[in-house]
Amino acid sequence: MTRIPILIAVTGLTLLAACGGGGKSNGAAKPAPGAIGSSSSSSSSSSTSASASAPSSSSTQAAQGGVNPNGPEVNESGDIPDNQVFVVYRPPSGGYSVKVPEGWARSESNGAVTFTDKLNSIRMETVDAATAPTVASVTQNDIPAINAAAKNFERGTVKDVTRKAGTAVLATYRADSEPNAVTGKVVHDAVERYTFWRAGKAVVLTLSGPQGADNVDPWRIVTDSFTWL
Repeated sequence: MTRIPILIAVTGLTLLAACGGGGKSNGAAKPAPGAIGSSSSSSSSSSTSASASAPSSSSTQAAQGGVNPNGPEVNESGDIPDNQVFVVYRPPSGGYSVKVPEGWARSESNGAVTFTDKLNSIRMETVDAATAPTVASVTQNDIPAINAAAKNFERGTVKDVTRKAGTAVLATYRADSEPNAVTGKVVHDAVERYTFWRAGKAVVLTLSGPQGADNVDPWRIVTDSFTWL
């Protein structure tokens, strides 16, 4: 069984703070692709934002304390809006495509591409893998490496799931993000780490956001959109 190479993943908070500070030095343990809780420096470039303006509430509604049904959607911390627009992303190296939320900032580091907005992030990385990953290989190899690199790691489940591109191995866990460079705030993230494999290549797609955020539908849009090219 070929072990997926170990790389450090970047959380949404770390990426947002990257312009204010450098990455953390390497520790003794090397994390698996998609590991949350350790930082690496990277430069980010913003993509085009979706523009949508909503009517403001009337003075009468404000005075009465009423709710404006045409006002902007109010989301809990970390929730991706229901009206979020998704666009197709294809890495320069090719091989696959995946939908990501329009307007999220993009950064690249050590061969991985990450899209972030506020407290959420989507990270994707292609690695060589002679054989397909299994629940056993991810459990025995990747999870211990992620645990060693993450802070306040809480193991979830490891299982096979079916998406439109085929079968993937899904590992769920929770871990602390890196402190925000400005506020010092740390967020406990809920992480979904998918590994897709075909013909000697594995794509590790890692989705992370604050624990308790309701991102089930957006994350399903992203993972169902993954397509081999």
